[in-house]
Amino acid sequence: MSVVRMKSDTEAKSLSGGMDRVIEKRKLPGWAKYAGGALALLLLGLAWFLAPRGNTQSVQSDRLTISEVRNGTFDDFLPLRSLVTPLLTVYLDAVEGGRVDKILVEDGAFVKKGQLLAVLTNADLQLATLRSQTDVAQQVYNLQLAELSLEQTRSANEQAVTQAENEYAKAKRQYDLQAPLAQRGFVAGKVFDDTRDDLVLAQRKLAEVRGTKAAEGRLQTTQVSQMRATANTLQGALGIARTNLDQLNLRAPVDGQLSAFSIQIGQSMNRGERLGQIDSPGHNKLRAQVDEFYLGRVQTGQIATVDYAGKTYKLKVARIYPQVKNGIFEADLWFLGDEPKGIQRGQTMQARLTFGDPTPARLLPNGAFYNDTGGSWVFVVAPDGRHAIKRQVRLGRRNEDYIEVLDGLDPGEKVITSPYTGFADKDRLNITN
Repeated sequence: MSVVRMKSDTEAKSLSGGMDRVIEKRKLPGWAKYAGGALALLLLGLAWFLAPRGNTQSVQSDRLTISEVRNGTFDDFLPLRSLVTPLLTVYLDAVEGGRVDKILVEDGAFVKKGQLLAVLTNADLQLATLRSQTDVAQQVYNLQLAELSLEQTRSANEQAVTQAENEYAKAKRQYDLQAPLAQRGFVAGKVFDDTRDDLVLAQRKLAEVRGTKAAEGRLQTTQVSQMRATANTLQGALGIARTNLDQLNLRAPVDGQLSAFSIQIGQSMNRGERLGQIDSPGHNKLRAQVDEFYLGRVQTGQIATVDYAGKTYKLKVARIYPQVKNGIFEADLWFLGDEPKGIQRGQTMQARLTFGDPTPARLLPNGAFYNDTGGSWVFVVAPDGRHAIKRQVRLGRRNEDYIEVLDGLDPGEKVITSPYTGFADKDRLNITN
């Protein structure tokens, strides 16, 4: 086992020749540390700012339409795409079903009111009409028998009453004759009692005959009234049956042009089935399609205009159909005065419905963005044009070209007016080239 002796510091220094020295470590100045920390924070903040967020999206500028808000005059009108239709249309429906037996006019012909158009046949309806006629004839015959019986009974009752009155008169004269004599004793008491009993019996018989006459008269009168009512009902049913039978002869209800009349001989038509229609000759109207946004603003009586062949024609809103389908409702426009010459049914015309007089307003060009926001908010472009921020606004009336700005936008500001499809849920847009 060996023992190693450690040298002391003095010995070590002497061995090294005395050349070793302590080296001091350099430290960064305090200002440099603060500057580095600030730079790191700045880089982190910039990275966070430039990093994409859930409510931010980048959009290329060529996808956007950017419009400027400006002051101007708002023309309160609405352009309407309209279709020329007949002013009056009467539909021809089969009141009773049947088989087409004859066709007397062709589709497109001009017809007069009451003109026979076609003839249908219905064997069941004809048999039902014959049965109704038989029932009515039988009821009329029964009524005649009842009236004859009533007359005979009335005559017999009259005779019975006359006879009873005669017997009563005789008994009364006999009684009046014997009464003073019986008081004086010239007539036996038994004889006078028989005379008095005969008078009482004649009086009762007369009352009974008169009562029977009245009762039988009331009963037979009621029976006859009921039979007459039944006969009238049957007569009415027969009249309806005859009318329905006559409806198999299809006639024009009004003057006009026959259209959609495409029935064929031998064709079976059901009750209520549409056979065609008659359109008013030479008179037309416009059936306009209107965006549901204007449902509360379009009213009957409002004035519209349409330009045709270099002339302007006035119309009025005559009827509104409030049923909305695919965001559209319809309204009828009637011409005031003369209508354009040469227009054809089915032709499309552009009408202009006026809501009010022109007024000063802040104007934003109309665009498809309105369908995405309902006019409650827009994307406003920053002055540098590099980004756009969502902003709540209040928009008012709109026409084909402009929307009235009520609040939230100032003249000179720029707004994205193209569709917001794909980024309507974002709050900020980064606009890139």
